[in-house]
Amino acid sequence: MSTQSPADATDLAGAIKSGKLSCVDAMQASLAACETHQDLGAIAYLDADLGLATAQMLDREASEHPKRFAARSFTGVPTIAKDLGGPFAGLPVSAGSRLFKREGKGSDSDLAKRFRDAGLCPFGLSTSPEFGFSLASEPATGPICRNPLDPSRTAGGSSGGAAAAVAAGIVAIAHATDAGGSIRVPAACCGLVGLKPTRGAVPAGPSFGNHLGGIASELAVTRSVRDAAKILDAIRGKTRGPFADIVTPIKQAASLRVGLLLDTGDRYSTAGDRLEAVEAAAGHLEKQGHHLVALDWAQFEEAVAASGRAFGDIISVNIAGLVDELKLDSLAAETMTQAFIMRGRATSGTALWNSLNGAVRASRTLWDLFETVDVIVMPMLATAPPPIGSFPTDHADTDLHLERMTAFSPLASLANVSGFPAITLPFGIDRDGLPLPVQILAPMGEEALLLSLAAQLEVDGRWQHRYPIAGLAA
Repeated sequence: MSTQSPADATDLAGAIKSGKLSCVDAMQASLAACETHQDLGAIAYLDADLGLATAQMLDREASEHPKRFAARSFTGVPTIAKDLGGPFAGLPVSAGSRLFKREGKGSDSDLAKRFRDAGLCPFGLSTSPEFGFSLASEPATGPICRNPLDPSRTAGGSSGGAAAAVAAGIVAIAHATDAGGSIRVPAACCGLVGLKPTRGAVPAGPSFGNHLGGIASELAVTRSVRDAAKILDAIRGKTRGPFADIVTPIKQAASLRVGLLLDTGDRYSTAGDRLEAVEAAAGHLEKQGHHLVALDWAQFEEAVAASGRAFGDIISVNIAGLVDELKLDSLAAETMTQAFIMRGRATSGTALWNSLNGAVRASRTLWDLFETVDVIVMPMLATAPPPIGSFPTDHADTDLHLERMTAFSPLASLANVSGFPAITLPFGIDRDGLPLPVQILAPMGEEALLLSLAAQLEVDGRWQHRYPIAGLAA
């Protein structure tokens, strides 16, 4: 096992700051990688001129304002934004849908501005399923996003294009969003680190200030824990949204109570090799001086069910409201999206209120659990990434669609609906060469604790990235 840290966006930024390559060199390498990996379908929209112009601007800054250039966390690092979420100027988002045309320059969201302030250079949009309504990224508009580790399988969703691009080395870090596992599931499929922050920790405005009732978070998929920590540090705080940005004091992680969940019930059973990876991760933390506390599915089952109901109702009512507000032609949407629109219109205020109250109770359940443990180590995916086409959207059975997603990642939406932070990272490799991911959940505001424990697991070196980063390939 290797104890060497994985090559990441921090390394690429370091090479740029040291003068080993220019910002334009790095951008040209990423653009070339887009062409090399075109068959993956990771990129939904590309603007090479925009990327090169941004890189040239930073190269000028290197000579004119070297201290400011060097102070940026990811100076000159190419990146892509997700085709869903807070907008980036010059990159016309369509949400993977025929309902929107790719037109207009737009303006930066608060989050996009902070990405740029960190030195990141966006040049395109990553593939997302229509409105993010799937754990696969296969919009009818195209392209179909494939897993770089096995192109016959999904890269996950809804940030599948972002994860595929980072895993393939097209970029070293990519913007991603998470309303029901959409950062963590693709990261888990592709062997990456995915952090879903605490509700309210990162900016979501001006137009995403209460997006999806607070269950959606934006951040990134990364190749290392330190990159996840750096991008969170670069963008969190002063969010000007409806939720408090909770930052708790950093715990001394010498001896924590680590809850261990190795069961996801009969209905959503998790494969043995996935559970073994979770158990191995917990065992590794135990060797670092932490104390393990066994947890069982009965402590989670009701909260997981409530989270699933709330997620389904929230996304349905949200899309129905959006289509009506903007007077969009819903018949131009995919069949599944049309079904969610109809479901949203049919959902009564009382039914939605009951679902939201269930979400509150799910959050309370976690708070009660965190009276007995400091963090919880649990499965991220129940199986290996399934084949392309496993989450079809050409039918109108929303319950079946939601059930398929829950079966693939039973504990994904719990963090979104409750508001708690969660992180996933690979901790092993299966017989097909695919990552064995684990997930860690912590109390609100405890991202630093999550990142500390994830770093302790990462150093064990049980997963190695298959593709080098464009610009660092040499």
